[in-house]
Amino acid sequence: MYKINCLNPIADVGLKNFSEKYQITADVQEADGILVRSASMHDMEIPAGLLAVARAGAGVNNIPLDKCAEKGVVVFNTPGANANGVKELVLAGMLLAARDVIGGIDWVKASADNADIAKAAEKEKKNFAGTEIMGKKLGVIGLGAIGVKVANAAVSLGMEVYGYDPYLSVNAAWNLSRSVKHVLNVDDIYADCDYITIHVPLLDSTKGMINAVSIAKMKEGVVLLNFARDLLANEKDVLEGLQSGKIARYVSDFPNPTTAGQKGCIVIPHLGASTEESEDNCAVMAVEEIMDYLENGNIRNSVNYPACDMGICAKAGRVAIFHKNIPNLITQFTAAFGVKGINISDMTNKSRGEVAYTMIDVESAPTAEIIEALEKIEGVFRVRVVK
Repeated sequence: MYKINCLNPIADVGLKNFSEKYQITADVQEADGILVRSASMHDMEIPAGLLAVARAGAGVNNIPLDKCAEKGVVVFNTPGANANGVKELVLAGMLLAARDVIGGIDWVKASADNADIAKAAEKEKKNFAGTEIMGKKLGVIGLGAIGVKVANAAVSLGMEVYGYDPYLSVNAAWNLSRSVKHVLNVDDIYADCDYITIHVPLLDSTKGMINAVSIAKMKEGVVLLNFARDLLANEKDVLEGLQSGKIARYVSDFPNPTTAGQKGCIVIPHLGASTEESEDNCAVMAVEEIMDYLENGNIRNSVNYPACDMGICAKAGRVAIFHKNIPNLITQFTAAFGVKGINISDMTNKSRGEVAYTMIDVESAPTAEIIEALEKIEGVFRVRVVK
């Protein structure tokens, strides 16, 4: 029986996919797996028996990834599950920035008692008119699951779309419209685009990437959209850009004291992935990932360990080894089985940066003695008997 703890409410459409092998527990210390959305795990003591954490969403800033990796705890996320919900809100953000719909609605509310409101509206509407987005240039920084959807949708709306992503995946390239112009230098997007939308993860290399230096390279009257992470932009620099007129609008999905209520800022209360469909999709994917890992040892969409899939084990046993990515470990692993006369029928080794993951299928059930020998090998974090 696998025990699962939910640190946040998780959609029932996902939880109901757990088989009779699983039990939801309120005690995190006895959990084999954790499902989480926004709850912070940084100050939490990682349970000794914890095997996996699945984030029902894309961002994992609330999870101590390195700490989990060193303990052999696989952390999953659900890329693409909420992509359509975010994409639709990005499009809404562009339209709200292009035409002062919010200002117009506020005027109507303030004029509710005016018996001649229709006549007055004809005089006032010029103050909220704005422009169309068709024919404008959109720069998409980051062509992951969300960025690709935004780029393709913008093409369909008649925009001239430029995409920048130095790490463009094969899958993303296949899904990207041929009409999107792939640029190799982000400065080209800054210089040429009327609208710029950011869809990159928050890393040391991307934190504050929208700042006074990058803003100075942008077109006069540019519209910036940030539905990825607020810290991707130095928002004090953004406010200065708004005051000078360099930036026409800043649309953000992350309310904070810096931008809330500021002129030129359209701040949305973090609604990007907050649709019923997105929450359901994330829950379903997170449950599928954690079940495949707990039952088979397979890793898909992990953010701290490499992808690895050996299907369902048809042999007598399967062992998973979490270890440093250093030479000569595989030889020691196989020797541990060989010295006990246990034949290895299949094996896979994958690495990701400084960590690696090895799965070994054997024709005889692994003994406690073999597992202990593997655990003693220098560089091994954890050994898990999957079957």
